[in-house]
Amino acid sequence: MEELELIAEQFAQDHALNHNVFATAESCTGGLISAAITSISGSSAWFDRGFVTYTNEAKQELLQVPAHILEQYGAVSNQTASYMVSGALNNSHADFAVAVTGIAGPTGGSKEKPVGTVCIAFKHRSWNYALVKCHHFAGNRSEVRAQTAKCALHGLLLLSAQQELKDYDSFVLNDC
Repeated sequence: MEELELIAEQFAQDHALNHNVFATAESCTGGLISAAITSISGSSAWFDRGFVTYTNEAKQELLQVPAHILEQYGAVSNQTASYMVSGALNNSHADFAVAVTGIAGPTGGSKEKPVGTVCIAFKHRSWNYALVKCHHFAGNRSEVRAQTAKCALHGLLLLSAQQELKDYDSFVLNDC
């Protein structure tokens, strides 16, 4: 069984214990996180929906990421990831959501944001903040996407079990 599916199997056990429902907002992974979660039979009990928002327009239209956030910070930023995760929750019935936005490569990187830069944000419906971190994953496009998906899945499981995410910052969302 694929590594992502092995991680995704834990969502069934988590749901039996914690009864949380999840949503995703994905850019650079293009639905990989949602695909992993839904590869497990019965996943409709713990997975509400996923948003694949690859373009800035999709982020604005589906997740209500403000245009000024995208213009000021760019699509690959903690700010954008935070608004994406908030939009996923606002447009779903989930308890927890994760958002990922990054540069999987091999093109698209810059000195400030090299290939492998991925911002990941988590949020619970009751929080007025998101937990967010900008990661720097090594590898080719497939490896960066897989590492991102693993990190997102593990983070959701940790938060659902009321465990702490290490090295994540709180980003207060005043208008979400």
